Amino acid sequence: MSGNPLSAADQAIDHQLSDLGGSIRFILDVTPIDADDVRESFLEHPHEPTFTYRELVTDPEVLQTMLAGTKVSDVADTTLGALLRNKHRELELQLSMLRARDSEDFRHLSLELYGGIAPNLLGAAESIMERVAPTEGSGVLLDAEQFLGVAEQEIERYRELEPDIDIHAEIRHDSTGVMVSENVLLIGPESHTDAARAEALVHHEVGTHLVTQVNGSRQPIRTLGTGLAGYDETQEGLAVLAEVACGGLTPNRLRQLAARVLTVHRMLAGDTFVECWQQLVDADVSRSSAFTTTMRVFRAGGLTKDAIYLRGLLDLLEHLRDGGSLEPFWLGKFSLVDLPLIEDLLARGVLTPPALVPRWYDTADGAARLAAAAQDPDPTHLIEGIAP
Repeated sequence: MSGNPLSAADQAIDHQLSDLGGSIRFILDVTPIDADDVRESFLEHPHEPTFTYRELVTDPEVLQTMLAGTKVSDVADTTLGALLRNKHRELELQLSMLRARDSEDFRHLSLELYGGIAPNLLGAAESIMERVAPTEGSGVLLDAEQFLGVAEQEIERYRELEPDIDIHAEIRHDSTGVMVSENVLLIGPESHTDAARAEALVHHEVGTHLVTQVNGSRQPIRTLGTGLAGYDETQEGLAVLAEVACGGLTPNRLRQLAARVLTVHRMLAGDTFVECWQQLVDADVSRSSAFTTTMRVFRAGGLTKDAIYLRGLLDLLEHLRDGGSLEPFWLGKFSLVDLPLIEDLLARGVLTPPALVPRWYDTADGAARLAAAAQDPDPTHLIEGIAP
């Protein structure tokens, strides 16, 4: 790019790595395609379930060979080189996990990629489950088609600001729940969303994950669009902050994040699927929701990723409490620990200002809610009615 301080050779290596990262559908490929059917039989008679996964579109060995040919050690720019070497290692781990899908090795590799449960995180999760009482939903559920309409309306709001954005939402019949894959919001055909949670969910998925994908994909460093190493944790923390900012973080949602941490901890301690499920039911989680949480943690052999939602949220709240800003995170998808490197690239003119700013962040009410949330280190105080 004309005027960019990075050499063409450095940018080429970044683009190669970004293309590779975009071709790995990691979360899709480790998520069961028959979770709804298995849920039905499980709830009739709890048992250790077996799940079915998608066929891999590309052999991980092929992608590994391509990755080996991406010479991140040749990157001349010191800052970019550090970022790309870490991303290279992350992609190696993801490919190893895809090869080890539905095996014991998968769980060990997941620990290396996402980490385990530190005592402070476990304590926060236990406190939430003990002190935040479950509540009834609104009683109004949106089916997949109805939520698709809500998501499309939100995407159109951003398209009015930036007409050329390449993002969309679709109902995907081999998907469950709601998730973002690259530049697409995928909605499972059997998914149902509490109407009271719909706004928070679109700010989470569209206003955070898709907005940062748009911004990152337009940077000279393309891996900011597909995501630098460890970006998931900060992305999910930001997405939960979106729920806080729009006033949509409910007691049940906060309990869900805590339940995920506890279930990862219990799985790593050796508890079975049924044992983990039963402990959630005993903690007043509905039987169906407890199944979903346990499935997410046990999928593909044991995925510790679900601990990152609460961990990312707590880390970002601490960042705000220490006087940090969220604005640099609109540049693309990267980890909080890499913020100094991103700020260095921005200061040197390598990066460009973001095309979009999340709507949930750009309001007085949102700013006030975030400021209030950052003032108190107790996560249970994120919910109204829990006294400081």
